[in-house]
Amino acid sequence: MRITELLTRETILLPMIAVSKQDAVNELVGVLERAGKITDRNAFEEAILKREQQSTTGVGDGIAIPHAKTSVVKDAAIVFGRSEAGVEYESLDGQPAHLFFMIAAPEGANNTHLEALARLSSILMNADAREKLLGAKTADDVIGIINSYDQEETEEKNERNNKKFIVAVTACPTGIAHTYMAADSLKAKAAEMGVDIKVETNGSGGAKNVLTQEDIENAEAVIIAADTKVDMDRFAGKPLIDVPVADGIRKPKDLIERAVKKDAPLYKASGNAAAEKKESVAESISI
Repeated sequence: MRITELLTRETILLPMIAVSKQDAVNELVGVLERAGKITDRNAFEEAILKREQQSTTGVGDGIAIPHAKTSVVKDAAIVFGRSEAGVEYESLDGQPAHLFFMIAAPEGANNTHLEALARLSSILMNADAREKLLGAKTADDVIGIINSYDQEETEEKNERNNKKFIVAVTACPTGIAHTYMAADSLKAKAAEMGVDIKVETNGSGGAKNVLTQEDIENAEAVIIAADTKVDMDRFAGKPLIDVPVADGIRKPKDLIERAVKKDAPLYKASGNAAAEKKESVAESISI
């Protein structure tokens, strides 16, 4: 499924008039309502705001990706809106958001939908794509830009060489946006630094690019960038860096430098299948 099967002319808003975070959410939800994508506007907006309370979806670089997965969504959809002036959105980098992608996923969203949403997150990590979206004049321009960057996701294949090799896992409560943006941020920075990395993503569509025992054994260290439960016991005896998913997006260089230097304590298996300290975050969100 192409991203533009979810992002259509009727769900593109140029320009936005919102001047606050609440206004922006309200304006974007209104687009979904008018397009007939949701059955209960208030319930969907409540789900969006509940997700924002957990951690901001203003991921920096002028981007905000408010999202929710709930039964009031009739059809999976993406709304794009652009604010010329920018909206204070409590973004991770403290800067106003200009490009908004609101994601609406039904509770029964299939893997095809979720993979398309994951690819959108990856596209938004591309500075050229962001620049083109900022300059788009029409809805057709937006669709053309997204189509030009939309490629089917493929499994990573790591070819071992003399480079340092590390592994990582990214995950967030909804598993729609932050999971994949953190993965792409880590991979891009690792390539820039000459470090080999394999990243497992634990998204709504299940774990992808799953780390093998051989991967783990060969790795210098492990990075966990997650706000929800991750199977940790498999990393027993490895230097392990455990941080929020936002750090994977905003601080990839610091994390990779620490991993290469093995600047982290050795992980001790707890006997549990997943990290307990993050359980409360995951359980507090039903999406």
